[in-house]
Amino acid sequence: MSDATTDAAASAPAGRRATPTGVVVAISVLFGLFYAYALWNALAFLIAQATGPLGLNAYGWFVLLLAVVFPLIAFAVAFAVGWRRAWWQFALVLFAGLCVVAVFWLNVVAYAAVYGASLLG
Repeated sequence: MSDATTDAAASAPAGRRATPTGVVVAISVLFGLFYAYALWNALAFLIAQATGPLGLNAYGWFVLLLAVVFPLIAFAVAFAVGWRRAWWQFALVLFAGLCVVAVFWLNVVAYAAVYGASLLG
């Protein structure tokens, strides 16, 4: 009986060990702080533009609210894609998502600098 159990265990494919929950939480919190910084930066820019003398039109609200919501969406997608992977792959996926957020934020800032009048009421 023990020979059959040993043979079955030896012939089974070696499973990958899951990343411990504490490591996933630590990596998520570390990268989550950077995503939160991008969110608060976008929110501060939205408030500054909305409370200005001209306010925002509908297009301005759409663009700047999208800049606020985008870091949340990017973090959720990156977390969903990477949380079952090895810790370094998970960190790499979250970093890639953070890079996408940074590029999106730079695009919003560049658009607001060049075509800022189209965002204002």
